[in-house]
Amino acid sequence: MGIKSEDRSEVVAQLDIFLADEFLLYLKTRNAHWNIEGPDFHAMHKFFEDQYELLADLVDNVAERIRTLGHYAPATLKAYLELTHLTEESRKKNDSAGFIKDLLGDHESIITRLRENANHFANDLEDIGTSDFITGLLETHEKMAWMLRAHLKN
Repeated sequence: MGIKSEDRSEVVAQLDIFLADEFLLYLKTRNAHWNIEGPDFHAMHKFFEDQYELLADLVDNVAERIRTLGHYAPATLKAYLELTHLTEESRKKNDSAGFIKDLLGDHESIITRLRENANHFANDLEDIGTSDFITGLLETHEKMAWMLRAHLKN
């Protein structure tokens, strides 16, 4: 494979966390889609659907990257809740601004963690493939965050 076993294990340990983060964000976006209320219901219902469909692809891609590196992807809610750095939140009000702010915060948190690891994977662990892979994830999250942010402009 060209990557030392211990380096590959370190990369996969971080990918496991990214997978948990992606899955939790997917679920939270599904929640927004299912439970949105207000005068902008229809538009936001569709918007959140578009977002969770993108996230579903990211979840699958991260799991497949883990498998590509010769490890098994975690695939239980218990594992995801133990691995993720995001939080499950329950809302008292299901309005678009509240959902958007929560989801935007999660995207920004994921962006920060992806950015922190891109050079580490390439330079320290000699895994340029995963570095490139998470750069693609980073770009997708940046675009999704931009779209969320645009909804908060007055």
